[in-house]
Amino acid sequence: MDFKDSPEEAEYRARVRSWLKTNTPTSRINRTIGDEDSQSIAAAKAWQAKKADAGYACTTWPKEWGGAGGTPTESIIFEEEEERLGLGNMATVFTMGLGMCVPTIMAAGNEADKKRFVVPAMRGEEIWCQLFSEPSAGSDVAASRTRAVEADDGSGDWIINGQKVWTSCAHYSDLGLLLVRTDPGVPKHKGLTMFWIDMKSSGIDVRPIHQAAGSSDFNEVFFTDVRVKDSQRVGEIGRGWNVALVTLMNERLSVGGGFGPNWPELMELASRLPGVEGKGSVLQDGGFREKLANWYVAAEGLKLTRLRSQTALSRGQTPGSEASIGKVVSARQTQVLATEALDRLDQYGIVANDDATSIIGGFQQGFFWGAAMRIAGGTDEILKNIIAERVLGLPPEIRLDRDVAFKDISRKI
Repeated sequence: MDFKDSPEEAEYRARVRSWLKTNTPTSRINRTIGDEDSQSIAAAKAWQAKKADAGYACTTWPKEWGGAGGTPTESIIFEEEEERLGLGNMATVFTMGLGMCVPTIMAAGNEADKKRFVVPAMRGEEIWCQLFSEPSAGSDVAASRTRAVEADDGSGDWIINGQKVWTSCAHYSDLGLLLVRTDPGVPKHKGLTMFWIDMKSSGIDVRPIHQAAGSSDFNEVFFTDVRVKDSQRVGEIGRGWNVALVTLMNERLSVGGGFGPNWPELMELASRLPGVEGKGSVLQDGGFREKLANWYVAAEGLKLTRLRSQTALSRGQTPGSEASIGKVVSARQTQVLATEALDRLDQYGIVANDDATSIIGGFQQGFFWGAAMRIAGGTDEILKNIIAERVLGLPPEIRLDRDVAFKDISRKI
């Protein structure tokens, strides 16, 4: 296969580079991922709006929703060029919304919600979070216990009580996509319903969690008698699991593109580090060169798998199980690359570098986030099961709770 740009792609890449050269913001996010302050968020919003005006935000989205109606390849090219200039961090505050929540609204929401949310999210005017995981329902999302019951005043509203955890960006999000249990009397996958929710609603308490990497991206979110209107429901009552699957497939596509520096940055770093006994550089190490070749192959495979999923999105389809493949490989690759880089830096690898846009700072962030990404968006074990069952066609695991009402499932926590 020829991995070089076609003439049309090369022309598009040149146009993107020219635009970026003229419009690259002077103020950008250099902080630890997930620890953005108000100034960084303002800079990210301004950059997102500028991209939207030029047709470079959500490149593959239909034009009627403010997108460019472009190809998946064009989307990848812009992301590559944006990352090349160290601008990738500028988009992280919108990952949940543009990569997961809003595509779910577009697929399962009503027309009023689509008109209300899609364009503002694409322009960076509103930030979203995804409220799925709970203390007793991490990888098993369908075991959610946060409860929504119909209000007894005849209003048709819903009253929500419960807790979510590990919610990225909740502390500065405007809106959230919330999965709740509305019927505990049926098997767990059948009693769920999805809502969108205003994160400033009365009764919502967001508590940031301090992480080992130094940031506070994750949060606990508590709901105490939070009232939402039935018009905020996304999809049918009791069909929330089907809606959640749309979100989860998009999530695995969003986080399956990799995080932080990749093999080119590691190769550049290795070229500056002394080899064995100070002779030459690390690049003269045959073992290292072999690993570098393997990482290159994996990166190209990820790129093509991502293009496959992007093609499905551009056709209005939901990404399939191939998104799970990309997520498993990219999370491991991020972790392994970062570990190799820090090992090669020896004692200098443990000296904290606060500039996440630098090569060393980027690998340090990748060291922490590589491990996190093997849990977030579905653990490696869960995704391997999905790949085995839905890609390879192997027999599914035995589920003893398949036909058991959720309220009758033993809770041993």
